[in-house]
This record gives sequence, structure tokens and C-alpha cells, in this order.
Amino acid sequence: MDKDFSELVEYLDEKFQKTAAKEDLKDFAKKEDLEKFATKEDLKALAEKFVSLEEFDQFRTEVRGEFKELRLSIQNLTNAVDSLVKAVSDLRTEYVAICHQLTRHEKWIQQIAEKSGVKLEY
Repeated sequence: MDKDFSELVEYLDEKFQKTAAKEDLKDFAKKEDLEKFATKEDLKALAEKFVSLEEFDQFRTEVRGEFKELRLSIQNLTNAVDSLVKAVSDLRTEYVAICHQLTRHEKWIQQIAEKSGVKLEY
């Protein structure tokens, strides 16, 4: 009969050794710590601040439309700037041609003045 109790004592001793001591539990959450966690009401209030999937899809559709409009606007501006650059380039080419023509005319006038004996004053 002592043997039966000794087996029981050994069995219970093993079980008690595997249980946590008070020092082992000091790192677990205490009652004060648990009060800091979010409650169901807190989570419901937080969930109300998020948008629904339908609202997000509507927002995404609106943003995509605005991006398309913005892209079109940028393309129109780019085309306008290209037109202006071409106009300035054409004007520059014309200006260079006019300057050369003016130089030729001044040279001709100088030659005519020399042959006719007229002194030009600038």
C-alpha cells in the first residue's frame, strides 16, 4: 500500500514541478494592464472611422477619372508649349534672315553712296 502512495506522490510531484510558480507569473498581464486594452466599444468606434469597400471603390473611381483629366490637361499643355517653341524657332530663323538682308541692304547703300559721292552720316 505504501508503494501505491509513493507512486501517487511521485506523479503529483512531477505535476507540481511543471506548474508555474508565483515568480514565473510576474511577467504576465495584471488586472491594471488588461484595463488598458481596447474594449468592444473602442473597436466599434474605430471601425466606424474606416471607409466601407463601396466608399473606397467610389473614391478610387473618382480619383481615376481625375487622373485621366489631369493627364489630358498635361498633354494639352505640352502641345501648347511645343507650338510656342516652334513659333519662337520660326521667328528666330526669320530674324536671322532679316538681319542678313539688312546687312546686304546697308552694304548696297554704302556702295551706291561711294559711287555717287554722297557722304553718309550715322
